[in-house]
Formats: sequence, structure tokens, C-alpha cells
Amino acid sequence: MHKNKKQATIIYIFIAAVIIMFLFTPLGKLFIYSIENENGGMFDNYSAILRDKEIITAVINSIKISFITALITTMLAFLLAYSVNCTGISKKTKKVIHIGILVPMLLPTITYGFAIIYSLGKQGLITKLFNREIIHIYGFNGLLIGYVIYTLPMAFLLINNSFDYIDKKYILVSKLMQDNFFRGFINTILRPLLGTIAGAFLISFILTFTDFGIPASIGGKYKVISTYLYQVMLGSIPDFNKGSVIAVVMLIPALVGVVLLKYLERYNFHYDKINKSQLIKNRKRDVILAVISILIIVMITSIFVVMFITPFVENYPYNMTFTTRYFTKTIMSNTVIGVFKNSILVAGLTAIIGTIVTYVSAIINTRSDIDKKLKSTIDFTAMVTNSVPGMVLGLAYLFLFNGSDLKGTFAIIILCNIIHFFTTPYLMAKNALSKMNPNWEVTGELMGDTWFKTIIRVVIPNSLTTIIEMISYLFINSMITISAVIFLVTAKTSLLTSKIKELQHYANFNEVFILSILIFITNITFKILSKIFEDKYIRVNK
Repeated sequence: MHKNKKQATIIYIFIAAVIIMFLFTPLGKLFIYSIENENGGMFDNYSAILRDKEIITAVINSIKISFITALITTMLAFLLAYSVNCTGISKKTKKVIHIGILVPMLLPTITYGFAIIYSLGKQGLITKLFNREIIHIYGFNGLLIGYVIYTLPMAFLLINNSFDYIDKKYILVSKLMQDNFFRGFINTILRPLLGTIAGAFLISFILTFTDFGIPASIGGKYKVISTYLYQVMLGSIPDFNKGSVIAVVMLIPALVGVVLLKYLERYNFHYDKINKSQLIKNRKRDVILAVISILIIVMITSIFVVMFITPFVENYPYNMTFTTRYFTKTIMSNTVIGVFKNSILVAGLTAIIGTIVTYVSAIINTRSDIDKKLKSTIDFTAMVTNSVPGMVLGLAYLFLFNGSDLKGTFAIIILCNIIHFFTTPYLMAKNALSKMNPNWEVTGELMGDTWFKTIIRVVIPNSLTTIIEMISYLFINSMITISAVIFLVTAKTSLLTSKIKELQHYANFNEVFILSILIFITNITFKILSKIFEDKYIRVNK
């Protein structure tokens, strides 16, 4: 490898300075706020919280619904992944499952609640189809439906990815040895996936516990910790100390979850060689699982159908005459155009700058010769950013930068997004770079190239597919996030998601759905363009 210690150390120092300034310093400020007290007692604020019955109820409610959501989500995700990987279901059906499960990921979570209300509420589309209210959706039930829809794609992707590394030959051997179904299933499927299944459960739990969008729209009287934090901070009389204590409390389950995820990695099963054996045909099994899987996808997507109907009728559900009046009026509004431009600006800059920061961090970790301890600090940072909920990070920024030049700017929102979404693109780049030939730098040095030239001429071109995926991930997540930015946006820097939250107060659901459609179309267009660019310019040149 090149002798790149000096250049890599300079870059490392720059990245470390950014991380210290925009991750650890805000969190430190948050902790200081949580222990500050006029009476001088360091932990008086925490004692007060423990005596507050409303907060205790909110925490218990959050834990309860997060546990149930994680349980349901993990079972559904496993069922869908099993159907895709271990059955003879047709390729078209499998593609429908793949696409259908990803639809919710293109929408902000705050939209889920409104879509559920308009689908399953008293005048909802699905309620009218069944001619009766299937379920009372305000409070626990609505939250549970929303959370399952929200967490299912992530859990599915995780389990589905692990199925690729299961050797199907053992399923065949188990069958030939005449193992009964349960013995074969446990030994060949469940045991190899145990670590991943537990990981999917924990991720679903953490995502549910820290989400703000769904309870903000459909929580009703069922209080959870994220909505309580929002009320404390943006209520009529903001209480910074109380808010900071609640934020610290929100960090605890997330941190425990990340530690457990790290522990569970040891249970991941590894085969020396993956055998792509043909699965034993079982038409009855295939038909049953195909029907169940399609039903799950139909149920998820049917919740969002109403989003594309309501803004295009005169007065849903009383006058269903088609009209484009609301859509045209909203889209042509200067306010909406301004907010849309703000969202594109924030998402675009987050995607570009965030990709540079995370990619360079991964380069330093995988293809430089700086000290291993320094490299491990980058992994530690990724672990921390993964465990900090968006609301907590946004609140920490509010405390630290309140009164500074960054307050009320796009820069603070972009920086918050980059830190909030740091982990996934960093891991994408790290995995891709670590799999590349480690001798490229040596070859480059022999040919007289510097380390930088080798990175630019060889490493980057060979990881362009990953870079496109990183840009896409950061752009889409920046378009849909609300929890990370809700405390940072102002009237001048308002985004589409924060505008949806604002419109909720005026019960203007037509505009809510139109803005949601705008986000959906933007994200799906960006995804398609990324795919076209990848197919046309990257794969062709390989």
C-alpha cells in the first residue's frame, strides 16, 4: 500500500473535527442541559421526570407498542423473505413483493397516519368498501398499523439479504434424510438466520421507539415519548431542561439496542461456499405463501391509494366528482413552490456533501495506513450516529447553535441530516471498498501515481455503483425526514415534511396529500434516474 499516512492523517483530522463539532459537542450540550438546575442538584431534573406520571406512562406506552410492532414486523418480514427465497413462486410475483414492500420508504412517516385515517377511518375508503369500520384507528391500533408499515421494509431487506447467504443444499439434504418439516426448518433456515432475525426485531423496536411522524398524525390520546418531547419543547411554555432529560431517556433504548446488535453479530452463520441448489417443488406451499405475500403487499399499498384519490375529487367522500382544481392550486402556490425548492436544495446538498464525507471516511478506514485505533474511532462514530434518534440530534443542535449564525439556516439542517444518516452510506462504502483488490495502490505506486491519483483513477471509478446508491439513500431520506429537522426549520427554511405538519393544524388534508405525492414523485423519479445512469454509464463502461 502507498505510504499515505501523512495525507490520510490530515483528512482524518478534518473528519474528526467535523464529527466532534457536529455530533459529540451538541450531545454534550444536551447532557449539560439535562443536569442543569436552579437548585444546584445535578440529577434533580431526572428525579422530577421519574415522579412525572405522564412521562412514565409515555415511556411505558412507547416500550409496549415498540415491542408488539417489532414482533409483528419481524414475523411478517421473515414470511415475505422466506416466500421470495425458499419457494417456487414466479419471478413476477417476487418482483411485485420487492417493489410493493419498498413503496412506504418513499414517503414521510407523517403521511402514514393521514393515509390510515382516510383509509380506515369512519369515512375511509376501505371502510366504505367493507361497509363498516373494521378497526378503531385513533391511538394504539392506528399507531401499530403505521409502525408495522414503516418498519417492515427495513426488516425485510435485512432478512432477505441474509437469505442470499444460506446454502440451499442443506435444505435438500434435510429433506432426503426425511427430517420432519419443523426439524428441517429449524436446522436449515431458522438457526442460520437467528442473529439476523434478532437484529431485525431490534431495529424495528428502535425505529418505532424513536419515530415522531406517525404518532404526530394518528397518536390521538395514546401518548408516546416522541410526541411528549415535541409538546414539551414546542408547547406554549418550552421547558429546555425537561426536554433535554426526555431526549437523554430516548437515547437509552437506542444505545442498548446498538450494543445488542453488535453482540448478535457473533450468531451470524457463515458458509465457506454458497450452493445454489434447486429447491424441492411444492405447489401447495408456493400457492399459499404467494397468496399470503400478495395479500400483505395489497394491504400495505391499499392504505396509500387514498392519497392519490382525495386531492382529485371535489369533496371526499361526499362528492367524488373528478377535479384537478386543488392539485393545480396547490402546485402553483408560491409557498409550495418555495418549500419544494427548499426540500430539493437540502436533499441535494445533503446527498452530495454527505456522500463525500462518508465516502472519504470509508477510504480512510479501508485504504489508508493510519493507526488502527484511529480507524476504529470512525466505526465508533458510525455506531453512535446510528443510535441517536433524529429528534434527539435536532434538539441537541437547537441547544448548541441557538443564537449562533447557523440558527435558522439551511446549513444547520444539512449538517444535521448528514450526521443523522451517516451510518448507512458509510457502511455501504466501507463494504464496497474493503472487497476491492488491496494491491491497486501498490500497482499505482509502481507506475508513479500518488495515493490520491490512484484513488481518483482506480478506486472511485470501480465503486461508482455504490456511490450512486449512497447519493440515492441520502437524497430520499432527506426528502422524507421530519424528526431530525422539526426543531430546526423556520418559516424561511421550511421543508415539505414540516409544511405537512403545519397543514395538519388547519386540517387541510388535500394539501397534505398533494405535498406527499410531490415527495413520492420526486423520490421515485430520482430513483429511476439513478438506475438509468447506473445502467447506461456505469455498467456499460465496466
